[in-house]
Amino acid sequence: MFWYATASLTPAVLIALACLWGGIWPLLALLSITLHVTFMDRLGRMVALSESDGRSLTFALALAHFVLLPLGVWAIGTAGHLDGWDRALIFAALGLFLGQVSNSNAHELIHARHRLPCRLGAAIYISLLHGHHVSAHLRVHHPAAATPDDPNSAPRGIGFWRFLLHASIGEFRAGWQADNAQRARAQCKPSALSHPYVAYIGGGIVALVLAYLIGDLWTLLAYLGLTAYAQMQLLLSDYVQHYGLRRRQRADGRYEPIGPQHSWNAPKWYSSAMMLNAPRHSDHHLRPARAFPALEVTQDMPKLPYSLPVMATIALIPPLWRRVMDRRVQRWEQA
Repeated sequence: MFWYATASLTPAVLIALACLWGGIWPLLALLSITLHVTFMDRLGRMVALSESDGRSLTFALALAHFVLLPLGVWAIGTAGHLDGWDRALIFAALGLFLGQVSNSNAHELIHARHRLPCRLGAAIYISLLHGHHVSAHLRVHHPAAATPDDPNSAPRGIGFWRFLLHASIGEFRAGWQADNAQRARAQCKPSALSHPYVAYIGGGIVALVLAYLIGDLWTLLAYLGLTAYAQMQLLLSDYVQHYGLRRRQRADGRYEPIGPQHSWNAPKWYSSAMMLNAPRHSDHHLRPARAFPALEVTQDMPKLPYSLPVMATIALIPPLWRRVMDRRVQRWEQA
């Protein structure tokens, strides 16, 4: 677990130092989650499979998240010892950490078999004002990935910015409908307050109030900016990892079972370690409960030409993205 901990916790430590001390630390924090990750990926080393379930690391990253988020909101919004350049660097570094590490960690936690980690993962998403992603991911994305029924699976030809608007609205609605359908099937009618969306929306309101109480309007704006940045990165990850890959529809209207060919994988070692193997996406869809250190990438899984962070950057420019990806999608369709 050494490389997983190193890759994911190093930016957290540097971001904390940046918020507290300023100086050279904001620049080092941003470099640790950008150029340093790219450099380490190019070394070509692989992280071996581990028998550990990684739960200690996921709890440590959850603690880091709930320390860094208010600390960063304070630093960006109202800390008197930081100048504008420091605040901008901290915003970029913390936003990337929330989008790439905290999101990946929350994703790992909500798939756990036990209640405590599941609730901890949901709390991370709620703190990012994205609590509904829990229901949309578990009840919609996994059963319907790579089909038109999943708002988080992008068909070939759609650009990211158009997908962002579609998925932002679509996953909120899809999660709501899935939760309502499950509650309607329950033998004992559940109370209205037990609806997951009460926790998602209510928790988000509490988080907004706390962000304001940390400082003033500026801390609230800093918080909203960070959460919007993190949400965009999560949807960007979904866009990249499912773009264009579709399950065939059978004569009876049902779709073929999800297979290794229905998700893109980015098996670059260091960025994968930083994101708890989230880029090893096919194996996760085949075995959602499998702990992240044991996820594999095999020859029959589609592979992206670059790491997930690099591909996400390319996706921000739709013409360049289509030039890189559409022929690859076509080859997998033909295969």
